[in-house]
Amino acid sequence: MMEVEIRERYINPYTDFGFKKLFGTELNKDLLISFLNALFHGKLEITDLTYLNNEHLGDSRLDRKAVFDVYCQLSDGSRIIVEMQKAEQEYFKDRSIYYSTFPIREQVPQGKWNYRLKDVYTVGILNFVFPDGEYPGDSLIHEVKLKDVEDNHVFYDKLTFVYLEMPKFQKREDELVTMFDKWLFALSNLQRLLERPKALQERIFTRLFEQAEIASFTPTEREEYVASKKEYWDAYSIAETALKKGHAEGHAEGHAEGLAEGLAKGEAKGEAKGRAEERLANARSLKENGVPIDLIAKSLHLTDEELKQLK
Repeated sequence: MMEVEIRERYINPYTDFGFKKLFGTELNKDLLISFLNALFHGKLEITDLTYLNNEHLGDSRLDRKAVFDVYCQLSDGSRIIVEMQKAEQEYFKDRSIYYSTFPIREQVPQGKWNYRLKDVYTVGILNFVFPDGEYPGDSLIHEVKLKDVEDNHVFYDKLTFVYLEMPKFQKREDELVTMFDKWLFALSNLQRLLERPKALQERIFTRLFEQAEIASFTPTEREEYVASKKEYWDAYSIAETALKKGHAEGHAEGHAEGLAEGLAKGEAKGEAKGRAEERLANARSLKENGVPIDLIAKSLHLTDEELKQLK
């Protein structure tokens, strides 16, 4: 087997291989437990978990299947889906809801049943920000439940969706305080680090960096990682092409109705509704993942001011 040259020291956790290597195996479940405990910050206290089959079929062989990145069960029977979402999808929320139905339905026992369900959690680690200004500002963690629209009380507390807008995390190493901060810093910067940061001295991060170091991989693992990186960049290329196409179509429509309206539509279709803060957040994410600044500026149509902020 041909040896593959890899320049970085640690893997990119946003690749399928990288994410599953760190969080998707029995060997490294202590990493997943630590991350989830930091994320839920006392709302859940996880001491152990069991990995479940991450591929699920529907009720018949003709139904569409779901393949989770990580799927596990806690000691009380609660289920947790953890998904790494590399790029924005048009129907991302629909997909997230659809996936949550599988751990609900699999709880149905044979014979009599009183309809009592265990909790189901879906955790989405997003390498993008929500479009349309849905969550403006710096807040990057969003907990979603079924609520009553009249008085805003939680109508059903056993179905929880937690989403992390990772591009919004901008803390420096000297600003890290909580374990949650440290985990977000590690995930955001892992592939660009040359050595373990001094702020990440907890034992769990010793395990993280040991498992993430590419030099310790077998030749097969290195091949799999390279293939996963290619898929990651292919996804970026597809997104970039769609971005350019949407921008061009928006311009074409706009010229028929006036230059100003055309620019607005072009931004709406090609730049996730033209919100400057979202565009800049996505630009930072691409930069952190190794995309050249000139390509980012060209693809996202950054202004001179935004380009200065990115540098």
